[in-house]
Amino acid sequence: QVQVVESGGGLVQAGGSLRLSCAASGPSLNKNGMGWFRQAPGKEREFVAAIRWSGGATNYAESVKGRFSISRDNAKNTMYLQMNTLKPEDTAVYFCAAAYSDYISTTSRLFPYWGQGTQVTVSS
Repeated sequence: QVQVVESGGGLVQAGGSLRLSCAASGPSLNKNGMGWFRQAPGKEREFVAAIRWSGGATNYAESVKGRFSISRDNAKNTMYLQMNTLKPEDTAVYFCAAAYSDYISTTSRLFPYWGQGTQVTVSS
């Protein structure tokens, strides 16, 4: 099992920035790929960004490319999502997810471990 806990959400004005963190722990934690997904009210959960354990391979949704940056500190078992130039349409609950091993995907069902989510609200 892998436990992941998100933090860093909040309320920000359009054009502002936030940094989300995701702390991972558990006996199955071993070079896992990790990702961020989000879900807005009334919408399906969607992929935001993902990163392999090595940190060398990343993937972003088109809607956040150039504005969001994913990174990780393996010594701290923590992943980050730096969100800049935020837009009202970025408002959602953001979820951290961990994979079984060192792979990344845009598909949520390939991530077995999930956090409870952190709310990000961007006001116009």
